[in-house]
Amino acid sequence: MTKPPRTTTRPAKMEPKRSNRVRPVSELLPEVGGAAFRKFGFVQHAVVSRWGEIVGERYARVSVPESIRFPQGKRADGVLSLVVSGAHAPMMQHIGPEIVERVNRFFGYQAVAKLAIKHGDVRRKEKTAPPPSLKPLSAAMGESLRGIVDPELKAVLEALAAGVAAQGEAAELGGSALGRPKLGRIE
Repeated sequence: MTKPPRTTTRPAKMEPKRSNRVRPVSELLPEVGGAAFRKFGFVQHAVVSRWGEIVGERYARVSVPESIRFPQGKRADGVLSLVVSGAHAPMMQHIGPEIVERVNRFFGYQAVAKLAIKHGDVRRKEKTAPPPSLKPLSAAMGESLRGIVDPELKAVLEALAAGVAAQGEAAELGGSALGRPKLGRIE
């Protein structure tokens, strides 16, 4: 008894639409980065970049997410692999259910069911130094901001005004506040 020949054919893969315009690199990066993150087990790169917000700075200093592995054909009930430094693994194992809850809250659904902890070296990015303090505002700028009641908004506007004033002064001297040379004709 022989099998009948296959009568169905696979549909051709759809190629992405081409656009006849110049696209900024920032528009293309999520596609490229997304493919690399999916290959190594991450559905969203935001889990890596926002790890400190998800679990808190205390736990982010000693752990880094490595990957999320899902069961075949599903996008739920995955296993989150963490790299934990030194003797912090028992502590991370103890708070594992809370980490799973926070990651699931971040995703908005039951994405992670288990936590796998591995010992390893956790390298943290060094925080950049804050910019040098700016000069105080002029009296005219201070008067214009006096009517603002919200202290946080007022502080942000004061910093913005001081930064604009500092750039203006630096431009008059032949450069900018960021150390870039003044553009123009060479004389």
